[in-house]
Amino acid sequence: MSQRQRLALMPSDTPRAEEAAQFLQEQHQFVPLEEADVAVVLGGDGHMLHCLHHMLDHGRVIPAYGLNYGTVGFMMNRPKSSRPLAERVARARPLDVTPLEMIATTGSGKQESFCAINEVSLLRETRQTAKLEVSVNGKVRLPELFCDGILVSTPAGSTAYNLSANGPILPMGSNMLALTPISPFRPRRWRGAIIPDHYEIDFRVLEPEKRPVATVADQKELRDILAVKVKVARQDRLTLLFDPGKTLEERIFAEQFHF
Repeated sequence: MSQRQRLALMPSDTPRAEEAAQFLQEQHQFVPLEEADVAVVLGGDGHMLHCLHHMLDHGRVIPAYGLNYGTVGFMMNRPKSSRPLAERVARARPLDVTPLEMIATTGSGKQESFCAINEVSLLRETRQTAKLEVSVNGKVRLPELFCDGILVSTPAGSTAYNLSANGPILPMGSNMLALTPISPFRPRRWRGAIIPDHYEIDFRVLEPEKRPVATVADQKELRDILAVKVKVARQDRLTLLFDPGKTLEERIFAEQFHF
């Protein structure tokens, strides 16, 4: 990438990120997001997701280069380097990330649509287990699934909530989605599925009044839903930037060998 890229600074509100932002502002001249070529995100993975959603919501999507001032930092680069920030951004390698589109129908019949970079999840709202019908490409695959919930994960999100729910790690570029149940009760032996990402997945909530269900697309939640459709939103492709040799692709692949 060109060293003349115009950079916007998007720090989280944590003390570490704010201190780093102050230091960088003394070293580099930043521009507003609407004028920038690259967004420099300071914080953790959660803040990176927040910034990516902000760009999607405002129709201004540009490459994002993250510096880790959070906890895990899967989507981020290491914060310290001997190279100036502009040089690091210029040398960074792009990695495309395709989010999911969730279309949910609420109890009132209204439809809401949100994007999810990591996962779409359906979760029981009360002590009653959720009762769901699961269809793939219009064919019912599970007529009744009793569970605490279920999630659809992208490769980028497969090491997050999906992995905590014992779902599979999906390498970047696998063109697959993980369908992972959360505490499944019946059928007891079903532990999920790996699905090509050009398939569409439909969930229908059975007994919604007795067993209310909420749905969450990354950080956005809807309650009392009747149905959810999940598909890949190819028109909303995002770009993350990583230092050479430190890409998200390598980190996710390496995570399969951690124990």
